[in-house]
Amino acid sequence: MFNADRFLPVVTGLITTGELRPVKGTPFDFTRPMAIGARLDSDDEQLVLGRGYDHYMVLNQNSDPLPLGARVYEPTTGRVMEVYTDLPGIKFYPGNYLRGTNVGKRGIAYEHHSGLVLETQYYPDSPNKAHFPSTVLRPGQTYSSHTIYKFSVR
Repeated sequence: MFNADRFLPVVTGLITTGELRPVKGTPFDFTRPMAIGARLDSDDEQLVLGRGYDHYMVLNQNSDPLPLGARVYEPTTGRVMEVYTDLPGIKFYPGNYLRGTNVGKRGIAYEHHSGLVLETQYYPDSPNKAHFPSTVLRPGQTYSSHTIYKFSVR
């Protein structure tokens, strides 16, 4: 589940268009719990371009200094991962380009869509999109951000 009601669509090469699209009624609507793979094979143009999800989710802003950005629940094991961040969004990627060539614990190969990345960051391509939050850091300025990945079991 994402605390996001918009996402950034991409074009060929996965470069953002600069448009902010609503998630409601699309395969990107994770405002309520939904299995990641439930709509992964849809013919949605954005999923076809990215060979699955490879998109930036724009988080809803509130007054909390470190708001919840995403929550993932794995029902078989009961594992829960929560992501709290002061950054404006999360890049969402479930291993679209994994091909079984990387091998992990107990010799298990990482196959297509067998991973999950939730990477907190500023909007992609911000320096080239004037309406995106600025990522410019001037001499003498300090950059600081905070992200917490919290793990638990239900």
